[in-house]
Amino acid sequence: MNDFDRSLQQLQTAERARRSAAHWLGAFEMALSSRDPNKIGALFHEDCHWRDVLAFTWHMTPVEGRNNVAARFAAEQERTAAHGFNLPPNRKPPRQVRRAGTECIEAIFEFATIDGRGAGIIRLSPASDDSDDMKAWLISTTLQELRGHEEKIGSNRPSGSAYSRNFGGDNWADVRRKARAFDDREPAVIVVGAAQAGLSIAARLNQLGVDTLVVEKWPRVGDSWRQRYHSLALHNSVHLNHLPYMEFPPTFPKYIPKDMLGNWFEFYADAMEINCWTDTEFVGGSWDDETKCWTARLRRSDGTERTMRPRHLVFANGVSSYPFIPDLPGIDDFKGEVIHSEGFTSGATWKGKNAFILGTGSSANDIALDLHSHGVNTTLIQRGSTTVVSIDPSARLNEAIWDEGPPLEDCDLIVSSSTPSLIVKTYKLVAKRMLELDKEMIEGLQKIGFKHDMGEDGAGHQMKYFRRGGGYNLDAGSSALMIKGEIGLLQYDRIERFTADGARLKDGSTVPADILVLATGYFPQAELVRRALGEEMVERIGPVWGIGEDGELNNMYKRTPQPGLWFIAGGLSQCRINSKYLALQIKATELGKLGPLERRAGARAIGGAARRAGKAS
Repeated sequence: MNDFDRSLQQLQTAERARRSAAHWLGAFEMALSSRDPNKIGALFHEDCHWRDVLAFTWHMTPVEGRNNVAARFAAEQERTAAHGFNLPPNRKPPRQVRRAGTECIEAIFEFATIDGRGAGIIRLSPASDDSDDMKAWLISTTLQELRGHEEKIGSNRPSGSAYSRNFGGDNWADVRRKARAFDDREPAVIVVGAAQAGLSIAARLNQLGVDTLVVEKWPRVGDSWRQRYHSLALHNSVHLNHLPYMEFPPTFPKYIPKDMLGNWFEFYADAMEINCWTDTEFVGGSWDDETKCWTARLRRSDGTERTMRPRHLVFANGVSSYPFIPDLPGIDDFKGEVIHSEGFTSGATWKGKNAFILGTGSSANDIALDLHSHGVNTTLIQRGSTTVVSIDPSARLNEAIWDEGPPLEDCDLIVSSSTPSLIVKTYKLVAKRMLELDKEMIEGLQKIGFKHDMGEDGAGHQMKYFRRGGGYNLDAGSSALMIKGEIGLLQYDRIERFTADGARLKDGSTVPADILVLATGYFPQAELVRRALGEEMVERIGPVWGIGEDGELNNMYKRTPQPGLWFIAGGLSQCRINSKYLALQIKATELGKLGPLERRAGARAIGGAARRAGKAS
């Protein structure tokens, strides 16, 4: 086939995909307007999936199975009044792709609801092997903006007339100084933490006109990254790690070093006009159910405190909270230095010494590489089975959607379209390929006694991250050094106790050590809530992070059982994507469109006076 024929075939395939998607959307809109579950269900495969993000349910709602999907669409349409389904010309066109192991037509569509503008994904495949009739096996619907409260970007950007050439009045710097001070007002939202999560949600809220204050305990924005170990860099690629509204410069390296990232965060906070108090710690708060606001205590570095009364409190200080220090037998007898990985910076001062690292996750292995590079005799102590994945090529498999190319907004929409069961299925397929790519490395590790797994159900490291926040190593080279014997490996179950000089093994021998780095992880976010808001609040809201009964992350990016309490965490791409939806919920709450989560009568409850009035509950 010559180039012309190949191009012609591609055009014909693209046109067939466009026609199929347009025909299905037209039929879907007609069926949806009828609110007839039978008509809606006729357009879906028996095994089908719908993930709604705010557009129909004002929640992150996965629904599976034709009957369930059809019934839920029919019920929600009464309030949502979704219409105007179309294939937008300015987004990725419908195309033939392979998703979750299935060949299909994938199309991005847009639509409108009673609340605003939405966008979504459909994936179509033939109704049967001998049929040209296309049915959907996946649909996603997401709210993109609230009508009348669109983001102040692009053609909707502010004019700047309030401070531009304002002779005799405040200029931009004056306006920013007064806005940051909060001398004459209370913020609607306090965000705790000024790294990727806090900056993302603050930037989004700014564009929706929600007055927001970010508090950061470190002296500078970005210090939460700068203060980490000397050699740290991101383990995934630059093109998927952009923050909202501002992409990294094209000159940035593929894997961004921690200090460069910290500096970018500081620049971003200034450019996005984020009101941030550094050297300020959120020390505690309580909810007033009568006034529907928080009493939030903020402590500055000089010891002074200020009490504020925001309506919303957003914890944006990471998947984890406080360092976990295990109770190790004999550790009080150990005369060497004991530090948690959070406090480790560099191995330069330990040249010629012996080091233990308790743990075999990514931080442990990066620290091992740092110590080894400084001439430290380094041994990793493995407590439990660990998933090991090469950064390149294996970990990069999870970047596949973004590798398909811009626009970034379209890639983000595709990534957020799958239900939890489809996500697990996809990760299992990817994990199998990772095992093939890393076969030599994994076999080498197993030969030296390393305990390796691919997750509890073979779904790999990414599902471990969602389920427990750790248990894996994105390998930057430490595995090869372990296999060669240049970095030691010691199984924890061989240790009887720690002694003054190191670790005494059960066979009576002693392994010497001068330093013990505890790469033992962190308490879950519930501990942060406990210390800041009290035990009663922990009991009220339940787990934060980890997988909930519906397969979605617990209490993340969505309403919690406590009104006005929100959480955002994760990697840069997660924060960029989900900050949009979290900000929309906070704005909708401010507008009176969205009520507390506890008003819901159940996951499938529909109807009620609030819905008839156009107010989600």
